[in-house]
Amino acid sequence: MNGTTADTLLAVVRVTHAELHRQSTPAAVEITLDSRLEGDLGFDSLARVELLLRIERAFGVALPEATLQHAETLRDLLAAVAAAPARAAPAGAMAAVVTQIAAAAGDAATPTTAATLLEVLDWHVQAHGERTQIVLLTEGDGEERLDYTHLRAGAVAVAAGLCASGLQPRQTVAIMLPTSLEYFFAYFGVLLAGGIPVPIYPPARPAQIEEHVRRHTGILENAEASILVTVPQAMTVARLLEAGVPGLRRVVTVAGLTQGVARAAPLRPARGDDIAFIQYTSGSTGNPKGVVLTHANLLANIRAIGTAIRVQPDDVFVSWLPLYHDMGLISAWLVSLYFGKPLVVMSPLAFLARPERWLWAIHRYRGTLSAAPNFAFELCLKRLAEAQPEGLDLSSLRLLACGAEPVNPDTLARFAARLAASGLRPEALAPVYGLAEATVG
Repeated sequence: MNGTTADTLLAVVRVTHAELHRQSTPAAVEITLDSRLEGDLGFDSLARVELLLRIERAFGVALPEATLQHAETLRDLLAAVAAAPARAAPAGAMAAVVTQIAAAAGDAATPTTAATLLEVLDWHVQAHGERTQIVLLTEGDGEERLDYTHLRAGAVAVAAGLCASGLQPRQTVAIMLPTSLEYFFAYFGVLLAGGIPVPIYPPARPAQIEEHVRRHTGILENAEASILVTVPQAMTVARLLEAGVPGLRRVVTVAGLTQGVARAAPLRPARGDDIAFIQYTSGSTGNPKGVVLTHANLLANIRAIGTAIRVQPDDVFVSWLPLYHDMGLISAWLVSLYFGKPLVVMSPLAFLARPERWLWAIHRYRGTLSAAPNFAFELCLKRLAEAQPEGLDLSSLRLLACGAEPVNPDTLARFAARLAASGLRPEALAPVYGLAEATVG
C-alpha cells in the first residue's frame, strides 16, 4: 500500500462525493482516509455501490461483496483495495454452468383447497417433500438448498422454541433477519406457534446495529411485539430494546430458539381469517403503518397472481428482493411456495455489490420469472457498460416485472436493447403496480 494508491482512492471519492451533492450546496467537507462513508460523506447504500464500482474500475480489482456492508471509512476501503485480487472474468459470472431445478414437466397440481399458508406447506410436504423450494445463493458461486420437508422441520424447531419462550396465541413476533434459511424457518415457525409475524428490515451494517434498532422501536411498539427474532449482533442491545419497547419480553436468535428445546410440533391450528402477518408500509407519505393481512387475503392474491402470470410447470423465480418487502415476501417467495416452484434467492446486499449476479443467476438456473424496482435495471446498465456479458443467456425469462417504485419506460427500453444479444425478449418486460393495503398487487 502506498501514497499513490491512497491519493487515487481519495480522488475517486472526491469526484463521486461532488457528483452526489451537485444538486445541493453542502458545506465544504474535508475528505481524508478517516472520513466515514455515511456519517461524514452521506454515502447511502446506492451511493456506496456507485463508489465501489468506480474504485474497482480505477484499480482493476474485484472487491469482496462484504466490502459494501462492512467498510465504514475510506481507510477500510484502502485496505480492501490492497487485499483485493485483480479482476479477471466479469464479476458474478457463473460461466456456462446451467443447473436444472424446475419441477417435472406436467406436475401442475396445487393446494387449491388450502385455507391457510400452513395448509399449503403441509400439502407440499405430503405431495413432494423432497422437492427443492429454496436455493439460497451465497458468496461466490455457492448455494444452500432447502426442500419442503426440511423447511417445515426447521419451522417446527423455531415454533417449539417460541412456545418455550412463552409466546401465546395471536401475539406478534417481529422478524428482523437478513435473507437466510433462518428467515424462512422463523416466518413459518411463528405461524406454527400461533403467533403473528411482523417482518422488519435487518441492519445493513453491523457497526450501526444500535442506531438501527433504535429506529425500529416505533414499529415494535406499534405492532405490540412480544418477541424479536434477530441477528446475533443485535443481542448486544437486547436489554436496551426490552427496556425501551413496552411489551417486548425477549430478544432472541433462531439458534437460541432451537438449541436444547424438544422438537415436538407445538401445532396451533390456524383459520383463513387468522392474521398471516402484519406488513408495514414504507413510510414514504408518513410514519410506517401496519397493514393486517390474513391467510385468506394472501391466498386470494397469490391465486390471482398465478392466473395473471399463467404459472407454468417449469417456472423458476430468481430474486434478490428483500423478504421484509411485499414484492420479495409475497410475489417472489409465497407465490413460488404455493405453486410448488423453486425460488432462487440472494441477499439484496449481494445484488447491490454485484448487480450482474442477478442476471447470471437467471442464466444458471434457467429462471423464467423475476422482478425488481426501476433502480435495479439502471444499476445493471451501469455495470454492463464495461463489456458485453459473454455467454449470458436470458432466453428462459418469460416475465421480468418492474415495480415497487416509479417505472421509467426509457430505462426498460435501454435494458431490453442492451441485453437483446443475451436472449432477453422485450415482451418479457412488464411494469407492475401494487399496494401493501391490497396484499401486493
